[in-house]
Amino acid sequence: MRRRNVLPGLPLSLGVTLFYVGLIVVLPLAALAFKAASLGFEDYWRIVSSSRSIASYRVTVLSALGATTFNLFFGLALAWVITRYRFPGRRIVDAVVDLPFALPTAVAGIALTALFANSGWFGSVLEGFGIKVAYTPIGIMIAMCFTSLPFIVRTVQPVLEDLDPALEEAAQSLGGSDWTIFRKVILPLLAPALLAGVSLSFARCLGEFGAIIFIAGNQPMSTEITALLIFIRLEEYDYQAAAAIASVLLLAAFFMLAVTNWLQARALRYTVKG
Repeated sequence: MRRRNVLPGLPLSLGVTLFYVGLIVVLPLAALAFKAASLGFEDYWRIVSSSRSIASYRVTVLSALGATTFNLFFGLALAWVITRYRFPGRRIVDAVVDLPFALPTAVAGIALTALFANSGWFGSVLEGFGIKVAYTPIGIMIAMCFTSLPFIVRTVQPVLEDLDPALEEAAQSLGGSDWTIFRKVILPLLAPALLAGVSLSFARCLGEFGAIIFIAGNQPMSTEITALLIFIRLEEYDYQAAAAIASVLLLAAFFMLAVTNWLQARALRYTVKG
């Protein structure tokens, strides 16, 4: 029997797909690149290399690296617990992981500020130890952790669920310890998913806005993120400066995706060979 396709033929499906990608993805990026290119090189470099811009890059990238590193370990542990253990409230924990996807980021920012302010539940306790969270880079990292954690959990969790238990049983029969089995058997199989989750988490941290501006304090040269600086330039009707600064984040995102795809290709190659 001739196999019937659910979707229409290739020309129509391809045409709709390309139209969508062009309208939603390529067109805005092209407009951004065109606006930034309208500046001369000297003006472009002056904007993107100003002391305030560089300070915002530093705050954004360092905070994103810190949040992604935390999410790498905590997200892997959370996915492991949800997948490998059965306990009361497991379904609730599994559902709460997706809360940052459904919760408006501004609401998350207000909630985190209320919790970690000097008079908040957590902030008042940390204040006693001399640790200030709200209106510091630590608060920025906490907001980034909250919004980007599901990317690692949801990327790693399906791979953990599909792992063949026979691989771990074979390693145990050969005398491998739990740490050796995890490091030499499980982790190489998780590496591509971990890389994908880390890249998505890091990209979300770079572009996060709503959850950060309430808890960051937004002090130039100290707690001002790049997304906020772009918004400030837009409010000043300096569209070219906003496009120039945004193009830096765009180039960083493309570079990060290229490196991640290269690392994933290497990890998959060695996994298949192994």
